Amino acid sequence: MVYYKTEEEIELMRISADLLGRAHGEVAKNIKEGVSLNTLDKIAHDFIKDNGAHPSFLNYNGFPATLCMSLNDVIVHGIPSDYELKSGDVISLDCGVFLNGFHSDSAYTYPVGEVDADTMKLLKVTQESLQKGVEACKINNRIGDVSFAVQQHAEMHGYGVVRELVGHGLGKNLHEKPEVPNYGKRGRGLKIKDGLVIAIEPMINLGTRAITQDADGWTIRTRDRKPSAHYEHTVAIVDGKTEVLTTFKYIEEVYPF
Repeated sequence: MVYYKTEEEIELMRISADLLGRAHGEVAKNIKEGVSLNTLDKIAHDFIKDNGAHPSFLNYNGFPATLCMSLNDVIVHGIPSDYELKSGDVISLDCGVFLNGFHSDSAYTYPVGEVDADTMKLLKVTQESLQKGVEACKINNRIGDVSFAVQQHAEMHGYGVVRELVGHGLGKNLHEKPEVPNYGKRGRGLKIKDGLVIAIEPMINLGTRAITQDADGWTIRTRDRKPSAHYEHTVAIVDGKTEVLTTFKYIEEVYPF
C-alpha cells in the first residue's frame, strides 16, 4: 500500500530534509586526503543528534553506522572504517534523517584529490541521470517514466545500471512502497499523484551492471571492480507540482566539482 502524504506531513519532511542537507554539508567540509571514514561518520552522527534528530540508518536492520560510505568499487551499503581517504578515491555518502516523525534520504558521490577523467565523467552523468529522473517525476506520469529516464541517460553513455537495488517511497518509515527502479519502461507502474514522496537514487557503474556482496552482509560491489556512483534525492508531489525536498546546496557551497 502506498501512503500518500498531506501537505502538513510534507512540510515536516521538508524540515527533516533540510537538516539532512546541512548534515551532508558538514561532512563535505571534512572530505579530504588523510581523513578516516570513521571520522566522517562521527561528524554526521554528532551533527544530526545535536540538532534533535536521529540518523535513519543507525541500527536499521542492524546497520552499524550513520552513513553508508561506499568507496570506489562499492556501490552502496559500505560500512565506515579506519580507512583514510587518498587522492584518486571516489566516495558515496548516503545518509538519512528521522525528525518530526518522518525520514528524509539523500546521497552524493565525492571525488577526492586528482580523480581520473573516466571516473569524473561517471559522476557527472550519474548526477545528470538523477536530474532526468526528477524531471520525469511529475503528476500523471508513472514510476516507469522515472525509471526509463534514469536508465536511458546512463546507458547512452555506456554505463551499467544496477538492477538489484532500487529507490523507494519514504515517510514515517524509511522504506515504503512504491519501489523506484533505475530501469524500466515508459507508461508502466504506479501513477504519480499528489502526496507521493519517493527517493530517486541512480546507482550507476563505470563497467558492468553486475554486482557482488561482501561477507559482511552489507557491502555491495561492482563485479568487475570498476568504480560506481550514487546520487539520491527525496522528491514530493505537492499541489500538482514536483518538489525536491532534499538539497545539495550545502555540499556545493563547500565542495564544488
